[in-house]
Amino acid sequence: MNTITFNELRRIKDSLPSGSMQRIADELGLDVDTVRNYFGGTHYKAGEGKPLGLHIEQGPDGGIVTLDDRTILDKALSLLNQ
Repeated sequence: MNTITFNELRRIKDSLPSGSMQRIADELGLDVDTVRNYFGGTHYKAGEGKPLGLHIEQGPDGGIVTLDDRTILDKALSLLNQ
């Protein structure tokens, strides 16, 4: 498992270029709302967006987020490094 602060996760999301959520979703075969949820969104309408092994524990800097799977985070970091 991996941990990151919630605020750091949001900073990464906010640093991504426009259209990155859709690009990540397309490249990983996911619904775009699922990717948004990974970064703290709450898009859970029927049939759209699913939670993805993201566990938040309250604390400093927005709390600690434990990620069961880093695939989306790693893809986002890869986009930032391009």
